[in-house]
Amino acid sequence: MVRASGGIVVRPKDGGGVEVALVHRPSYDDWTFPKGKNAPGEEDPEAALREVREETGLACRIERPVGTISYRDRKDRPKTVVYWLMTPLAGTFHPSSEVDEIRWLNPHEAADLLTYPRDRSLLETAAAFLS
Repeated sequence: MVRASGGIVVRPKDGGGVEVALVHRPSYDDWTFPKGKNAPGEEDPEAALREVREETGLACRIERPVGTISYRDRKDRPKTVVYWLMTPLAGTFHPSSEVDEIRWLNPHEAADLLTYPRDRSLLETAAAFLS
């Protein structure tokens, strides 16, 4: 079982509402939320904060859990990912081979861009917490 953690990072939008951060991973050519595998012995919240910082350059604060998804990864291993709603505190994005682009979008635009239906479901849950 692959255990991973990630973040749905939101920030206030000028004029009201929020923007959600999505990352583009060139090796998968997908748009998703920042996430990654937990290190041995690493708890989910710490792994989520570390992975979000590694992929986006943003130091964040966890606001609340959003949900857990399970699926089979590209190597056909069972994978579970725990997601947290986060707000950025500081940092700047710098492209890398793992994540080459970040976009801040309103929830509707983010839902349209997300590659995976499971991510859209998480976004709906996160949006319900925000309203």
